[in-house]
Amino acid sequence: MIRCIIIEDQPPAQRVLKKFISDIGNMDLKGTFADALQAMDFLKTKEVDLIFLDIHLPKISGIDFLKALNHKPHVILTTAFSDYALESYEYDVVDYLLKPFSFERFVQAVSKVPVAIRDKKIDTVAKENNSAPEILFIKSGYEHLRISTDDILFIQSEADYTEIFTSEKKHLTSHSLKYWLQTLPSGQFTQVHKSYIVNTRKILKVSGNSIYLDKQTFVPIGRAFKEGFVEEYLK
Repeated sequence: MIRCIIIEDQPPAQRVLKKFISDIGNMDLKGTFADALQAMDFLKTKEVDLIFLDIHLPKISGIDFLKALNHKPHVILTTAFSDYALESYEYDVVDYLLKPFSFERFVQAVSKVPVAIRDKKIDTVAKENNSAPEILFIKSGYEHLRISTDDILFIQSEADYTEIFTSEKKHLTSHSLKYWLQTLPSGQFTQVHKSYIVNTRKILKVSGNSIYLDKQTFVPIGRAFKEGFVEEYLK
């Protein structure tokens, strides 16, 4: 789970962010603040991974708030004005959302939060709970579909797109295989072929150059990947 807060003085914008955070499923909203000073007090004793930060705020601006932070969580800026876009990237923000923004654009911004943060949260929860699947949204056609990483069997690359296979169906996405390697939990998913990533929790058996994920489903092991796969998972 990504721990986050909202710093936004407009109630309608707060409601939109709260709804999107709830809909995305793998985020834990720790607080909503109408000005940056309230948020500063909160951050003195609490840690978060991500801040949704409006630029135009009472008392001090979002940019001044960024400058004042000693230990910066990741930040996604939200504003109705595009004037600050260039300046905002000087402060290494994750993304810049121009109001009004769609749920699709929101998901795109959250997906840019570094993978290490998402994986760290999964690993921490997994230590407390033996099974802790991550929930993510994938864009398939004109829809964003909620999917658990534990439901994924394998991902196959086809030209400029990838297909995500579960035990029940497959989803066509526009993301590359490299994107999924960077996004999915590295301890659970590994590349075994130039065109395949497998969910290691679903491996039933390995026979020759094939990995069986159930009795009928198998993927090939590429020559360039076999030694590393055997060393990591079959030793």
